[in-house]
Amino acid sequence: MSDRKPTNRKPPGPKRPGGPKRAKRQELDPARRAAFEVLRAVSERDAYANLALPALLRERGITGRDAAFATELAYGTCRTRGLLDAVITSAAGRPLDRIDPVLLDLLRLGTYQLLRTRVGRHAAVSTTVEQAGIEFDSARAGFVNGVLRTISGRDEASWVAELAPPAAADPIGHLAFVHAHPRWIAQAFADALGARAGELSALLASDDARPDVHLAARPTALTAAELAEQVGGTEGRYSPYAVYLPGGDPAALAPVRDGAALVQDEGSQLVARALTLAPLAGTDGGRWLDLCSGPGGKTALLAALGQAAGVPDVRVTAVEPAPRRADLVAENTRGLPVDVVRVDGRESGLAPGFDRVLVDAPCTGLGALRRRPEARWRRQPGDVPALGKLQRELLAAAIRLTRPGGVVLYATCSPHLAETVGVVADALRRHPVQALDTRPLFAPADDLGAGPSVQLWPHRHGTDAMFAAALQVG
Repeated sequence: MSDRKPTNRKPPGPKRPGGPKRAKRQELDPARRAAFEVLRAVSERDAYANLALPALLRERGITGRDAAFATELAYGTCRTRGLLDAVITSAAGRPLDRIDPVLLDLLRLGTYQLLRTRVGRHAAVSTTVEQAGIEFDSARAGFVNGVLRTISGRDEASWVAELAPPAAADPIGHLAFVHAHPRWIAQAFADALGARAGELSALLASDDARPDVHLAARPTALTAAELAEQVGGTEGRYSPYAVYLPGGDPAALAPVRDGAALVQDEGSQLVARALTLAPLAGTDGGRWLDLCSGPGGKTALLAALGQAAGVPDVRVTAVEPAPRRADLVAENTRGLPVDVVRVDGRESGLAPGFDRVLVDAPCTGLGALRRRPEARWRRQPGDVPALGKLQRELLAAAIRLTRPGGVVLYATCSPHLAETVGVVADALRRHPVQALDTRPLFAPADDLGAGPSVQLWPHRHGTDAMFAAALQVG
């Protein structure tokens, strides 16, 4: 029997006269309430948890331990959804599509607390059951209570042992289940790791580790050492502009508010820097292009690096067709030599002759799953072919816009072979370009792959899994 009702929520009704009074159900505490609302926003509106939660915490003044708890619940539940759903399906004895979506998010929240946190069994179950009663009725609360009590009778390892594909028969599927990844993503990672596919478990685990916030000190504004001192962070391992923060809201930091620093993964910093270091044939005239610029982080760093290097008359043209993202580019590059052009990069109408061109192409984002908790379950294998076509078209447009002897740097925040070496190989076959050894441009980072392209990894480098290939136009 399904737990669904004709309407999701029970309508208010008149109080019944006489009879014993039922104790009022206890609402979720602020941290759990915030986490639950983020889960609903992700499920109902395709919201991004890493954008929705910080805004909600600020709006409600949730700070300190409560904010940390809300973050753990919201992000952790989003990340482990596949594993949680398998456990819920087994414990409920029914498929997910027979569980009301609101109840399902409540069950996910309760199951995550039981399997992945130190929250006591009683607190995890009772708070979730109480909210189910508030959202629906006693019958639905009883359903949630029964499911969660079944789940709480065993630990995560026991559930995994029962539900995961056997390691001997399907080692990739087993690791994918254990680390709460869709199997197709685990397979894509294993393919990209190649001969080092034995690192797959470490790579998948790195997606579940809470990443440090990375800041980039804007060249000419302040140094990484000065930024680290101002914000209580530590200087980065590879980028001369990187600073790591252990946590907190970076938007509240004065250097970020003032534009002297920006939030940017160290891998992205290395990509922008690599373009400025790539050798050109002939003089650098300072005509640079960022063909996929939104929201403008790499654009800002490129422009600042050009100024810091003393490139005469350096000017970055930033192409971004999406209105909101184009506005962000303009906002993030204010005061820098940047011109924002709101057109499709494939048919930009720009005059050729650029010295340096960055193509940080739209992609599946599989390299940044640790920063986008719900992304692993939102993306589908069918997304890859359409994105690959777009990537090839953007790279072809970039090559046409680059002068002979100039350099195009193609980058993606995905290690999927169809989005990385596959796109570059197609360009090498079809266009008058030659591959440069990109690895020296990322020094002092090492262990970057066999070359000539570069692949960063979160479990090796502590960065997003950025791919980059430098191509010189003939």
